[in-house]
Amino acid sequence: MNDWERQHRQAQRYKEAYPPGTRLMLLSMNDPHHPVESGTRGTVDHVDDMGTIHMKWDNGRGLGLVPGEDEFRRLTQEEIDEELREQAQEQAPQEQSM
Repeated sequence: MNDWERQHRQAQRYKEAYPPGTRLMLLSMNDPHHPVESGTRGTVDHVDDMGTIHMKWDNGRGLGLVPGEDEFRRLTQEEIDEELREQAQEQAPQEQSM
């Protein structure tokens, strides 16, 4: 297997493991110039053919994750449920004031 085939297969594995909409938390980013802050959460937009995981970070950033360089983890269902509860609580006062 040549390098292109290896990289293509790895990218396919990332695409299967992190489909669009998957919620991730950044643990650390190996970008000395403009890293996203550790602990930032975001949503997978897509995985490209090089295996970069393109993110929509909750803080508005759009920097991609490079598996093997950056450290991250998938949010647990409990963490996702807590986010949804918090969003619902934030929206409730807004709807009541209308």
